[in-house]
Amino acid sequence: MKDIREKKVFVVNGLVMAAIDLVVFIFSARHLVTHVDRAGTTGGMILAVAGCMLVFLTFGGFFLIHPNESKVFTFLGKYIGSAQNAGFYWTNPFVVKKKVTLRIFNFNSETIKVNDALGNPIEIAAVIVWHVVDSAKALFNVESYQNFVAIQGETAIRQLATHYPYDAHDKDTESLRANPDEIAGKLKEHVQNRLEVAGIHVVEARLSHLAYAPEIAQAMLRRQQAEAIIAARAKIVDGAVGMVEMALRSLEVQGVIKLDEDKKAAMVNNLLVALVSETEMHPIVNTGTLYA
Repeated sequence: MKDIREKKVFVVNGLVMAAIDLVVFIFSARHLVTHVDRAGTTGGMILAVAGCMLVFLTFGGFFLIHPNESKVFTFLGKYIGSAQNAGFYWTNPFVVKKKVTLRIFNFNSETIKVNDALGNPIEIAAVIVWHVVDSAKALFNVESYQNFVAIQGETAIRQLATHYPYDAHDKDTESLRANPDEIAGKLKEHVQNRLEVAGIHVVEARLSHLAYAPEIAQAMLRRQQAEAIIAARAKIVDGAVGMVEMALRSLEVQGVIKLDEDKKAAMVNNLLVALVSETEMHPIVNTGTLYA
């Protein structure tokens, strides 16, 4: 496939060309009216008629460009250039003009089901913000650049989902749920690489929907709850051990009481039970000794 790149087309200010057409038409029409009933030079009459015909032929060369719009021109099947500056212009009246909008578009993908990197079925969707930067590529390199964005966008979303897990068990592994900004950057890069051939720039790409598929949603929810409980328990145990260690050290340093290994073990057991237990503890006053 031949790579077509955007280039500027030859244009003239439309108001200047309209003024020239008006002057030519007035002089040509005046010559015809004043000499139609009198014998005049044949050459002058021919020039006057040619001038009027030329004015009417140039009408097809006038065109308008609105803000954030581009006009693409072809002549005899060949691309000759584009114009993007807003205004009123004139160019070759025999060219074919096609409009390409440069405005920003949002592509909201459908929610699709795909397996993540761990093989879990998930539902995922994304929004892609894009606009055309090369009107020639957008018009000639692909059949329909808007359909091209939709198809390539969904393909990039599927590809991204298969490379990352929905959720990671460790902090060093990137996941779709835990690293939204990093995943958005990767998605934008993937989509941009696919749309480069169509002269399209991706402004932003971000996941708009992410969830486990309904058939495994309940099981994954229970797993997440179990992982949260385990993490909370581990935090509580770490804190309790630290508090027990601090209490024993404080008693020894201040010389409040001297404990042998059996008494330390009993005290550690009682403190850990009191700190880790989820129910309210009721103290028991021991009037005897540990060895009674």
